[in-house]
Amino acid sequence: MTAFTAKDYSQLIGMPGFSEALLNNHFTLYQGYVKNSNALDELLMQLRKDGKGSEPVFAELKRRFGWEFNGMRLHELYFENLGGNQPINQDGRLAARLHQDFGSYDEWVQDFKSVGAMRGIGWAILYQDAHSGRLMNCWINEHDVGHPACCAPILVMDVFEHAFMTDYGLKRADYINSFFQNVDWSKAEERMQM
Repeated sequence: MTAFTAKDYSQLIGMPGFSEALLNNHFTLYQGYVKNSNALDELLMQLRKDGKGSEPVFAELKRRFGWEFNGMRLHELYFENLGGNQPINQDGRLAARLHQDFGSYDEWVQDFKSVGAMRGIGWAILYQDAHSGRLMNCWINEHDVGHPACCAPILVMDVFEHAFMTDYGLKRADYINSFFQNVDWSKAEERMQM
C-alpha cells in the first residue's frame, strides 16, 4: 500500500491578501487530512485482514475515510489553483465555456462569489459535467457530501472559516476578492475535461 504524501505549497507564501500565518495554519490543517487519510487507510486494511469488514467499526471508519480523503484532495485542488497573477485568458476554452453557460465571465464571477458568500461553512466549486460539458457552481457543505456525480472540479474555493478568519475576520467578501486576485487560471483550464 502506498501512503498519501502531503504536498508542499510553501510557494504560496507571499501571495497578496493571504498572510503567512493564515497559509501556514491552512497547510497544517491540510497535513492533518493527509495524516488521517493514511491512518484510516491502515486501520481499514487491518480490519479487512482480520475478517472484520462487516463490523460496525469498519463501517464507521470507512465513512470517516471519505471525510478525511476528500478534505485532503479538496485542499490540494484549492492550493493548486492559487498563486496566479494574470486575469483569465478571454480567448481560452474556460472563458468560452463560462460565456456559453453563464452568459459572460462577469455573470459567472457574480454567481461564483454569491455561492462562496452563502452562510455556512464549506466549499464553492466550479464543476464541469462529464456528460454535457456544462459548467456549474455548487456549494459543498461537507467534504464528503453533495458532490455532483460525474462532475470534475475546475475551480475550488475553501470557505470554511480557517481559510479567511485569521486575515479577514467575518469579512468573507474581502477574502473572496483576494482569492480571485490570486487564481491560477491556467490550472483551472487544465482541469477542463471537454
